[in-house]
Amino acid sequence: MSEAVQKQIETIEAEMARTQKNKATNYHLGTLKAKLAKLRSELLNGPGGKSAGSKDAGRGFDVTKSGDTRVGLVGFPSVGKSTLLTTLTGTRSEAAAYEFTTLTCIPGTMNYKGARIQVLDLPGIIEGAADGKGRGRQVISTARTCNLIIIVLDAGKPLTHKKIIEAELFSFGIRINQTPPNVKVTKKENGGIDYQEMTPQTKGMNAEVCRVVLKEFKISCAQCILREDVTVDQFIDVIEGNRSYVPVLYAFNKIDSLTIEELDILDQMPNYVPISSQHEWNLEELMEEIWNRCNMLRIYTKPKGQIPDYDEPVILHSEGNPSVEEFCNRIHRGLMDSFSHAWVWGRSAKHQPQRCGKDHRLEDEDVVQIVKKAG
Repeated sequence: MSEAVQKQIETIEAEMARTQKNKATNYHLGTLKAKLAKLRSELLNGPGGKSAGSKDAGRGFDVTKSGDTRVGLVGFPSVGKSTLLTTLTGTRSEAAAYEFTTLTCIPGTMNYKGARIQVLDLPGIIEGAADGKGRGRQVISTARTCNLIIIVLDAGKPLTHKKIIEAELFSFGIRINQTPPNVKVTKKENGGIDYQEMTPQTKGMNAEVCRVVLKEFKISCAQCILREDVTVDQFIDVIEGNRSYVPVLYAFNKIDSLTIEELDILDQMPNYVPISSQHEWNLEELMEEIWNRCNMLRIYTKPKGQIPDYDEPVILHSEGNPSVEEFCNRIHRGLMDSFSHAWVWGRSAKHQPQRCGKDHRLEDEDVVQIVKKAG
């Protein structure tokens, strides 16, 4: 069954490669992309899509989530993932000169700025991993659960390795360094397709392409509102509804084998950090980048009449600034029931201290004292 689906995927990809991209072919390409997405979903989850297929088909490694955030090390065999895990966390991970030294997922914990960051050393993946080669599906399934993926690359190897890993992650429904499209698709019982554009579409989307894509997914009545300029692929992602949007950092390892000129060329790449895990070069910058990409903030607690606890901050994740209510829920879910107000010291306070309600927005390294209701 999977071989037949794989063959259909290859046929559609070949047809897409030889089809010219212009306004006249948008309709045809939209149909092909919808068919391709549906076949890939079938390949990963079995016939029938999301809920069908064997339960273990795309199951990851059984690793208990611990700490304040989770980071996964993904890359080809023998690029230095195990050495990097040992250097960052002190956890012993077998490292040797031959490929596929690591055969299962090895977790470690890194302490940085008071946060406990779980780092997963995943087995090396190869081309075709999303189709099940070399335990690839298990590796990528575990990578989906991470707050950040670090793609470890050998600086001495071709940059095509980066493209191959990106393609494998894309095939498995991971969208790297992207945000979910501002598109809403609501299914209806009748009324046909109601297509609305809030902004002009310049990347191939129009009412006709929308209809043909929805038809492929057997949706005949729906309201589609596009609030940003999106591609057909992004529109299909919204319909599928099972995509993971994960930030990715590229760690170029073994930079001790490069010249200054080669490093200058690599420096033009976005989202990259040059390191040498063996010589422990530039690891501080890597840890700082992990901290920034995971959007972590430190909030210190202050018991009444005592000095603040600067040793164990409460770590919050937020792209914007978290509220006092989020801080309380992070400590204990039932704390808001008896919440009266909070005293806040730090950058978010207009004066020191400031009496605040539950909607006050906190900033990094604020000190908070919670006051409960009397009685």
